[in-house]
Amino acid sequence: MATLGTQNISTSYPQLLKVSGNTPFTGTLVAIASGDESSVSALQISTLGVSSSGTLNSAGATTLASSLAVTGAATFSSSLGVTGAATLSSSLGVTGVATFSTSINASSGTATIGTATISTATISTATIPTINGVTTFSTGFTSSTGTNTIGTIASTTISNTGLVTVGSIEIGGSAGPTITKVSYGTAAFTSATVSAHNTLDATTGTFALTGAALGDIVFGSLNSLGSATGTVNIGLSLYPQATDVVRYSIQNQGATAGTIPAGIFFATAMRFIA
Repeated sequence: MATLGTQNISTSYPQLLKVSGNTPFTGTLVAIASGDESSVSALQISTLGVSSSGTLNSAGATTLASSLAVTGAATFSSSLGVTGAATLSSSLGVTGVATFSTSINASSGTATIGTATISTATISTATIPTINGVTTFSTGFTSSTGTNTIGTIASTTISNTGLVTVGSIEIGGSAGPTITKVSYGTAAFTSATVSAHNTLDATTGTFALTGAALGDIVFGSLNSLGSATGTVNIGLSLYPQATDVVRYSIQNQGATAGTIPAGIFFATAMRFIA
């Protein structure tokens, strides 16, 4: 064993830190131990790098000039600055500010970021369940699949080229009504005769309108009304009779009976809350 002067480290300097064993620094990691090797630390060093077999904790800012590879969970209570690529095979939890100047790649697991500034991000597979609060996108926001729930969108123009499903829309600001449901459907109507203005001057029936419910406002039209063979001076009313069922009533306000030719009902049910 190496000596300090004429005395052995193991007997005279037990509190000195040394590499375990008698081998000097090489390219192989060796643990740092006490002078008498009665305890061996989790820290390992070599001429090529540093490793820890235990918990590695950084209370301050951690800056990585090269890449970061995490095979387990990584939790940072302070800030994290990465100037190289970051590849995470497991979860990443950052409770402080996370700044990535290059790409972030989440191949699997879950990435949870409290406050993030990402200049350029490439995410191969990402699942974002909910974006809450006010969200501002200076450029485009693209989602190829899945559902995006956004608390508030501050924009004067919203342009969409695909199908959008909205839970509720507030119209006219905080004082305006909120529309929570819109249902639309068509149904066939067979020809019927409406008597002259008397107690039997109406023809009624029902048709299916999926999504409609009691209390909805229903409006629509019958495409055979107004035709050359249709009845003049008539009134059409639509209202929900039950869930998914709309009743129609066609009244003749004229002096003579008339035949309403077969056609198609086009109906829309709208639901509002105050």
